[in-house]
Amino acid sequence: MVLVTRLNGKEEFYVNPDMIRIIEETPDTVITLSDGQKLVVKETARIVIERIIQYRAAVFVNLPVHTIPEQLDC
Repeated sequence: MVLVTRLNGKEEFYVNPDMIRIIEETPDTVITLSDGQKLVVKETARIVIERIIQYRAAVFVNLPVHTIPEQLDC
């Protein structure tokens, strides 16, 4: 989950990055979710994207690595 702040600066909340469809700056940063809901946040689009990258890196860092055999007997 990615931490963002409402535009008023008083409320922080987490957004599921898998639900984000669009991030735009108009000039306020507007996050549109896959269900059409729009969230106006204080952070810039670049900051939100950096947080998404950090979140995904943290999630995938401990996944086991699986190798594919060079030759499969079919």
